[in-house]
Amino acid sequence: MKLPRRQFLHLAAGVAGLPAFSRIAWAQAYPARPVRIIVGLAAGGGTDIVARLIGQWLSERLGQSFVIENRPGAAGNVATEAVVNASPDGYTLLAVNPGAAINATLYDKLNFNFLRDIAPVAGIIRVPNVMAVNPSLPIKTVPEFLAYAKANPDKINYGSAGTGSSNHLSGELFKMMTGVRMVHVPYRGAAPALTDLIGGQVQAIFSSVTSTVEYIKAEKVRALAVTSTARSEVLPDVPTVADFVPGYEASNWWGIAAPKTTPAEIVDRLNEEINASFADAKIKARLADLGGPPLAGSPTDFRKLIGDETEKWGKVIRSAHIKPE
Repeated sequence: MKLPRRQFLHLAAGVAGLPAFSRIAWAQAYPARPVRIIVGLAAGGGTDIVARLIGQWLSERLGQSFVIENRPGAAGNVATEAVVNASPDGYTLLAVNPGAAINATLYDKLNFNFLRDIAPVAGIIRVPNVMAVNPSLPIKTVPEFLAYAKANPDKINYGSAGTGSSNHLSGELFKMMTGVRMVHVPYRGAAPALTDLIGGQVQAIFSSVTSTVEYIKAEKVRALAVTSTARSEVLPDVPTVADFVPGYEASNWWGIAAPKTTPAEIVDRLNEEINASFADAKIKARLADLGGPPLAGSPTDFRKLIGDETEKWGKVIRSAHIKPE
């Protein structure tokens, strides 16, 4: 039987539209079962806290559990590799932090290329570090710190959460841009580094606002500057490092990513829901407590951030000849 031309064209158009329709329908039905968010660090840290906050939001919005799975090891590389090799169906996600950008250069032989093998979904929050010193040090400003450090080369020890951590590289970037000589003392986490700063075993630190603000308010450590380009709402009276070292910026940031070929419809839906959380009063208040503004934007925006950070920290790592512990 020969179909009239107009009827044939309608049928052909309907058939051609089926794949697109099925993809959209699949994305609208997502998630149909619990989703895992893999965190490459132990429970209780910044990455874990942010992942649980956004996981709870997504659970409530999408009607399925978003379960946090802590899988620490190799500075987050174990978790990243697990997500790279997971089925790209939206049911395995990765909590992303600056380690994604740092490890690309810090580790010579990774079984993945982050920007090639991961699909950025959405940023969540960006939190500055704070440059702080032990109160016994005769320093109250960044210019005074620079003068003291140049007059006493290698006499200032600065602690960090470990070699290759964000606060370590914040200090190395400061050294690169100012020419001062300081000695890096790595710890296994920010908490012991702060303990030794308070005790005077180290004299300075570049630690996240989140973990440092209570010690600053209690006057156990002295804040000199925050490492973001703008002042922090948590420490509004504290200037930025960039006020004295033009162009300086360093911060922690967190977001969500998925395996590379995860359908765009699912990535876009997750991005939309995460961005919607920033208008929620409770989420806004919690992010403010953590010390930074929401990191709103598209998957492309988040990819650009990761790419820019990878390039930036790669230069610092190569210049300072930093090797993993």
